Amino acid sequence: MRRPLGVLAAVTTAATLTACGPSADDARDAAAGAASQVTAPADTATPAPSRRPDKQPQEEPDDCRVSVARPDVAALTIVAGAARRDCVRPALLRIRVKRAVPGDDPVVKSGATRDGRITLRLPCKPGTYYTVATDYRGGTATSKAVRLTCATPTPARTHTAAPTPAPTAPRTQAPTEATAKAATTVGTAVENEVVRLTNAERAKGGCGPLTHDSRLRRAAYEHSADMAKNDYFEHDSQDGRDVGDRISATGFTASAWAENIAMGQRTAAEVVKGWMNSDGHRRNIMNCAYTHIGVGAAKDGQGRLYWTQDFARR
Repeated sequence: MRRPLGVLAAVTTAATLTACGPSADDARDAAAGAASQVTAPADTATPAPSRRPDKQPQEEPDDCRVSVARPDVAALTIVAGAARRDCVRPALLRIRVKRAVPGDDPVVKSGATRDGRITLRLPCKPGTYYTVATDYRGGTATSKAVRLTCATPTPARTHTAAPTPAPTAPRTQAPTEATAKAATTVGTAVENEVVRLTNAERAKGGCGPLTHDSRLRRAAYEHSADMAKNDYFEHDSQDGRDVGDRISATGFTASAWAENIAMGQRTAAEVVKGWMNSDGHRRNIMNCAYTHIGVGAAKDGQGRLYWTQDFARR
């Protein structure tokens, strides 16, 4: 059974676009709780015996945080996740998927874990959803809202990630046939075919061609290979790195970036068509501000292909 497509744009988290395009609406932050403290009266008859002070618990580092991914669609299932990152002490992590409606937003599914990472899945019903995560130490995170239509036979997952928002460059006039072609000095034949087809689509909208960069290709291929080897389908690597981390590790300096992922499509034409049929993936492909691309395709033990497109602008 074919698995979904995916797109990434930085957020913040893991993020994702789906077979349904995400909305730009922001969800409200989750409310924080408060704890009270009671002190017992002192015994005035006899002094309390002295004792060694209790050992203070190890404090969390300043960068301990809760991250959350927007709800996404995979195989007609809504998927949402959360994680505690760079934390020393364990804590109960709670996640809730909410549906945005007039009045109070209902919780459609919730869960909790002490493992530091949790993923929820529920049947896809059209609507606008967002994810709220919190731990008992007070860390909270709320994703942006995303509108899900659950309508595509091959659902796509997208997330547009950029450390700084990528501006949309002006459309060029009268693209020539040459602008639809990409540099094909790196990557395999099937990867370069994805680049060629991607640039052909960009040319239709007046965008210049993307250059297939060897460092971006390495970041894309290593992510596809890691997903294929470890049987997962996410924009965040299992070691906690996101797209920006993987791109930076190759030495490519990007001022803006985004990612599309997919699994199960058998050919370059099939995966590019799937991405173009998804609003979020198509926005990444048709963003004229991006100038470079890396494409990586890798097979798992059953011969299924995992695909990654990394877009960047210097």
